[in-house]
Amino acid sequence: MKILGIDPGYAILGWGIIEQTGNRFRVIEYGSITTAKDMLMSERLEILYDELREIIRENNPDVASIEKLFFNTNTTTAINVSQARGVAILACIKGGLDVKEYTPLQIKQALVGYGRADKKQIQFMVKTMLNLKEVPKPDDTADALAAAICHAHSADNRLNIKISG
Repeated sequence: MKILGIDPGYAILGWGIIEQTGNRFRVIEYGSITTAKDMLMSERLEILYDELREIIRENNPDVASIEKLFFNTNTTTAINVSQARGVAILACIKGGLDVKEYTPLQIKQALVGYGRADKKQIQFMVKTMLNLKEVPKPDDTADALAAAICHAHSADNRLNIKISG
């Protein structure tokens, strides 16, 4: 099974595709989609959509795993990231993918076994579990790979059942 992980953002959207065979993972490809801060939000969203659709077309993943948002301070940032997240979900759905959503807590627990793990612990586990020589950069890319690993470890995947998110 090929899993597309997405860490949503409007300045940087991290993505990563892994292949799961049993308990083994293989990295297919990963990267980030960036937009310039001087662009209109509508232009940024269009770039995110178009580039993500192309990634889906080129790699043909089976499912998408996207991080749910958690914000407690800046509502402007939350709204903009929510728009980017919506565009990413739409790109996946238009690409024929089932979309699974996981909270940061669920992702941390899946990788480290502890919901309050810090970013360095998550990055170390991504590097280790995927047998990479170094932590993927930018951080958004490592987070996207973490979302993909989380889905690989989820009951939804292991039992091959559909649970609405």
